Amino acid sequence: MKQILVASDFSKSAANAMAYAMELAVVLNRDVCVIHAIHPTEGINNSTYNAIFIEDYYNNKREALKEWAAEFTRQQVYASVKVSTLCDVGFLKTVITRYVDKNPVELLVMGITGATGIAGIVGSNASMMVSRVKTPTLIIPLESKFSRVPVITLATDFETRLSAEDVNALNEMVQAFASAKMQVLYVADKPDDKHIKTGEAKLSSLIKNAELDFNYINNSSAINGIVDFVQTHETDILCLVKHHHNIVYRLFTRSTVNQVMNKSVKAILVLHE
Repeated sequence: MKQILVASDFSKSAANAMAYAMELAVVLNRDVCVIHAIHPTEGINNSTYNAIFIEDYYNNKREALKEWAAEFTRQQVYASVKVSTLCDVGFLKTVITRYVDKNPVELLVMGITGATGIAGIVGSNASMMVSRVKTPTLIIPLESKFSRVPVITLATDFETRLSAEDVNALNEMVQAFASAKMQVLYVADKPDDKHIKTGEAKLSSLIKNAELDFNYINNSSAINGIVDFVQTHETDILCLVKHHHNIVYRLFTRSTVNQVMNKSVKAILVLHE
């Protein structure tokens, strides 16, 4: 069965992301795998004694992760969700990429502290992961809570062409949530009527399970325009498409991703071309 992969560093932010992922797993009927990366030098400290007994350290970490996940699996509301854990040695990016390459991961979920600033091992890696991993990634600020019927907003400049996998994932999510409407926020430096009509028609043909509500922003800053819209319009999940050339992609360069995450307290779903 397809999986939701949750990155954990045992923090409060990771716990919030795990709770969100478990609720999502119930709705989407997905398994959950919780993954923790042990830094290559963690537990060794250049000590021969520690190096000899490092496997004990790793085993303790594995047991700690199982117990952390069990706090959720013991809840009756999540009885239908199959949860597995993986504690592996390596940098977070490497550990996640290695797992995704070998398993049917449909969604990666990561927690951050949100508007108060990115913190923790997972949070500090969030911007890097959305730049490097092609799997749809859901970033959960600490202030963001799961909504059974979320309002989804997709920001686009109509230049992006969603991958077939991401189109399917988005349609499945909209259908599972029974969302009657999805908001589309058009972002462009210079709006063009013909381009807008073509883009609307194309997107409408891809999103099958919801009526699209098209919105247009007039703001010289794409970041500020999107954040202002989210603050003034009901939104639970903000979808952004990772693309190397369009205006929205610039939100996800390593130098600016923290600005977006720090300004938004909403869940951010990163999709791909």
